[in-house]
Amino acid sequence: MERTPPIVLGIVLLVLSPVLVLSWVGSASSRLEESEKAEQASQTEVAVAQEANENYCTPELKQILRRVLASCGLIGASGGRGCQPLEAKNVATMAGNDFNALFLPMQKRGGIVQFDPSSAGLDPSDTQLTDKVFAERGGASYFFVVARASQDGATEKNRELSKQRANAVMDHLAQTFDDPELGKQVGLLWLGEEYAQLDPSFCQWQRSGGAEQCQPEDLNRSAFLAWIDCRL
Repeated sequence: MERTPPIVLGIVLLVLSPVLVLSWVGSASSRLEESEKAEQASQTEVAVAQEANENYCTPELKQILRRVLASCGLIGASGGRGCQPLEAKNVATMAGNDFNALFLPMQKRGGIVQFDPSSAGLDPSDTQLTDKVFAERGGASYFFVVARASQDGATEKNRELSKQRANAVMDHLAQTFDDPELGKQVGLLWLGEEYAQLDPSFCQWQRSGGAEQCQPEDLNRSAFLAWIDCRL
């Protein structure tokens, strides 16, 4: 087998060297450009997150979120089906009006699904509003469903009715959106009739009920829905 003369190898190396250098420089330049783009994107995302966080994520709301997420199965577990306020580690120690006030800044991204008396069934207007609010995620991490009952009827019955309403929303989401992470995103809280009743100021929210269905008993046969994105 003939050997390649050294002078030929030298010529080949001489020709390849500039090509290899240009290739390495081009690759390094490309990596640097990608790194700079990633850093700029990261800074933009942080800025957006901080801005969103400042809008409604007060220390009080974050405290409620931690309690509910931990107690209702979204943190430190494989996902949960919700809980009552007393199970959520002192959530109920906050006055009802103060609890409701935490959600006021989320009026534009939240909604109130109103149920018929003694019912936990979703009608077409309920599902339409639920789908609309859920679809407008905007990068948020947790979808809250806070169900209530009016003060008509027995307390125990209203507690169970409130729970059924929260689960009705969850069941609809599970049937409509094929998302394996749903159980880790949706936090359910049922308040019954004793805690955090809504007042007429919530008539201004987007609701599934008509204009004439805004008496306190109408508002509290409901489930409050909203995506919440707070850094905990």
